[in-house]
Amino acid sequence: MTLTTAPKTGHATFLYSELATDLDNLGAADIAFLGIPYGDAYSFAEIVNDQTNMPAAMRRATDRITRSIERYDFDVGGPLYDNRPIRTVDCGDIIGDFRDLTAHYRKAEDAIRKIRAAGAMPIVLGGDHGVPIPVLCGLDGDGPITLVQIDQHLDWRLEVNGVTQGYSSPIRRASEMEHVHDIFQIGLRATGSARQEEVDAARAYGAHLVSAYEVHDNGMESVLARIPDGGRYYLTIDLDGMDPAIAPGVAGPCPSGITFAQARKLIHGLVAKGRVVGMDVVEITPRSDVNQITCITAGRLVVNMIGAAVRAGYFGK
Repeated sequence: MTLTTAPKTGHATFLYSELATDLDNLGAADIAFLGIPYGDAYSFAEIVNDQTNMPAAMRRATDRITRSIERYDFDVGGPLYDNRPIRTVDCGDIIGDFRDLTAHYRKAEDAIRKIRAAGAMPIVLGGDHGVPIPVLCGLDGDGPITLVQIDQHLDWRLEVNGVTQGYSSPIRRASEMEHVHDIFQIGLRATGSARQEEVDAARAYGAHLVSAYEVHDNGMESVLARIPDGGRYYLTIDLDGMDPAIAPGVAGPCPSGITFAQARKLIHGLVAKGRVVGMDVVEITPRSDVNQITCITAGRLVVNMIGAAVRAGYFGK
């Protein structure tokens, strides 16, 4: 079964990587980029929302995210791949099916399983924040997973309009997965999507709710100190969790979000603590972006994840 399709405009791949849409023959890939444009819509109008344009927008921003792979990158202390034989592939985008509006989640889960079977780290370009649901399902062989989220919103909705796997529910669904254990939710602020029942459910589970103000007051080091060492981590970054000064292209911008320096510290800290098994960046609305700033911010977070993981020896041949 064909699960993905190649990009059709702009840069053919993300970060100049090799195009590889045959997921059964990824070979010795170390890192696999995967576009998942579609979530599980709450209304007919949301079936194709602006977030579906995010993977293409991220690829278009490639030469703004990093001008070329061989250049010295001060975020990671040298060239991105540290002059090592790291193989990165872009698997293209999960294909939607207008006859079956949930088929793309099954394809996404299958794609993640194939990427992990090849031994590669999946880095997912959303899409809305429903995207981590099939991704985490496909990582059930990597447990126990500590889920780390940067987000303005709590994302513990039980359902919306009868839809249980939409962008307001990914952490609720993750909490129901046996292979997901500790959950850290960082950057919470304002009213967001949280009703009292959802706050109560998150606290009853034992989720660590970390407001943006706690991070600003005490530093990201204080959050890292609470995350268990030696774990297996999955990082999901909703760009509305970042400050709108550096991530204006989101549906719900809100002041006082996580700064780039704070998010970078979290990424490097997680890589040093244990093993990051995957990452996603989601919820960019390209039509409202300003000079590609939001895509560049998301892309630089991905660059920091890759650069830190390479230097931590994740991809030894």
